[in-house]
Amino acid sequence: MSVVFLCVGAAKAGTSWLHAQLSNHPECHFRTLKELHYFNALEDGKLNRELRKHRDQQAAVLDRVARRADGPSDAQIQRLADRGAWLDVLERRGEDLEAYLAYLHAGQETRKVVGEMTPAYALLPAERLEKMAKMAPDVRFLYLLRDPVERLWSHVRMMAGRRADDGVVTAKSSAHILERTLHGAEDQIAMRSDYASAINKLAASVPRAKVIFEVFEDVVAGDGLNRICDFLGISRMKPDSAPIHAGQTLEMTPKQREMSRKWLENQYVAAQAALGRMPAAWAHGGVST
Repeated sequence: MSVVFLCVGAAKAGTSWLHAQLSNHPECHFRTLKELHYFNALEDGKLNRELRKHRDQQAAVLDRVARRADGPSDAQIQRLADRGAWLDVLERRGEDLEAYLAYLHAGQETRKVVGEMTPAYALLPAERLEKMAKMAPDVRFLYLLRDPVERLWSHVRMMAGRRADDGVVTAKSSAHILERTLHGAEDQIAMRSDYASAINKLAASVPRAKVIFEVFEDVVAGDGLNRICDFLGISRMKPDSAPIHAGQTLEMTPKQREMSRKWLENQYVAAQAALGRMPAAWAHGGVST
């Protein structure tokens, strides 16, 4: 029986890095589209938007392929095939768990684990998470945490870059977005910073044996990746040198760090309760680049 593995958060907590690691594991099968956003699109009534997005992205890849003198790369061929298959699921324009699961399993062969990683699933209501937990005989969830201040600052920098015409992150723009966040004017950043809510929903909707909470810092440079492999019932692996998407470097000021640490105090408490420990890397609420 296969394990259906869902990494449901948190945003800016290393899920892209983890997807790269597990995609290379001989006992895991992940499609090249890391984030499917299927269940939040269903919940929000936005399947048509997802369909349009993937059609546009498929057309963009096909355009790039047409311009290559030497033809498509192997990676492009695989991504085109995976997105084409996903478009077939979205074309059904309604909830179809059988089609969703068939997409995850296609090409699995004898590998033990299939799945996807969409951090936005952490924002789903408990009722939807409970339904996801029951969609197959063995569904397992991971909530990957990162030092709350580090995660917040990474998210702020990402948004600063997205909102800049030239894509450059500046201290001024980042400070403005951080201040807006701390004063309740950046809902999306705040929701993705809310570890406590996600932890409580997972505890209420998923059997305890089917959910694991791990720390990004431990997964990258500790025993966290081994614990995830044990949780999935696959052989342990050594992480490779896949790059971590750290974003553009910008230091936080001591005052920004202090204000953020105070604003996130409840998240440190909730994470410590879920993990049964305070990660050593989080001891001072420090910020790395």
